Amino acid sequence: MTIHTTILFIGVFALIQVPLTVMVGYRRVQTNIQFLDGGDQTLLRRMRAHANYTENVPIVLLAMAAAEHAQAPQWLLWAGGVSLLVGRLMHAAVLILRGWGLPRALGMILTFLPMLTFGGWCVAQAFR
Repeated sequence: MTIHTTILFIGVFALIQVPLTVMVGYRRVQTNIQFLDGGDQTLLRRMRAHANYTENVPIVLLAMAAAEHAQAPQWLLWAGGVSLLVGRLMHAAVLILRGWGLPRALGMILTFLPMLTFGGWCVAQAFR
């Protein structure tokens, strides 16, 4: 069984990872800070946006792939994938631009929803 929906979202999220990574590297070149954040708040915010993305996206995509393999409905896969996408974009944008704000918190909620949903789906399928 091919996991078509998850494959699309994996591609989209891989492409988003590139500018997040480049923004950190670019700031390092600008500031000549090679390790950690050197006290630079802009670099720190970019690093956290990149790290938070990297910490959360893979586990949701793994759970999504497992849920799709276990024949989760397409509407659920799309709803979860879009929720993750909007959530990660909101979270990263606010973190990079301002550091804190309501959209950042909403971004985390939109990230946790598919994490819980796909994780729950997988656990439920294991007990069928």
